[in-house]
Amino acid sequence: MLNSDQTDIDLPPTHSESESVFSDCGGGRAGGPEDASGVGLCAQSRVAEAGEAVKKDLQHLSREERRRRRRATAKYRTAHATRERIRVEAFNMAFAELRKLLPTLPPDKKLSKIEILRLAICYISYLNHVLDV
Repeated sequence: MLNSDQTDIDLPPTHSESESVFSDCGGGRAGGPEDASGVGLCAQSRVAEAGEAVKKDLQHLSREERRRRRRATAKYRTAHATRERIRVEAFNMAFAELRKLLPTLPPDKKLSKIEILRLAICYISYLNHVLDV
């Protein structure tokens, strides 16, 4: 049974390090049944059985629990962190572009994001006023 920190990716192997993957097939790597890719057929069937067992184990879980477990994986967290970093960089670049368009004294004065937004609002209303007159 998986706890909340484990996923199907984090499962320990079903055999010991010293036990051969092909012990059920009556042969080792040299004489065991193999397919064209060089991977033993017994190893493939074992992997398939393990995958089916994990699927059956996860089927009884609610949709929310499966989502929680998927999000707990290192791969998911890394991908999410990367997406978030890209989003924040794009957000900051947009603020930098907006900042370049706003007149301030001195022109290189550092402004916070809220100051940039407030100044942009004031500048837009000023430009509207100029166009109306």
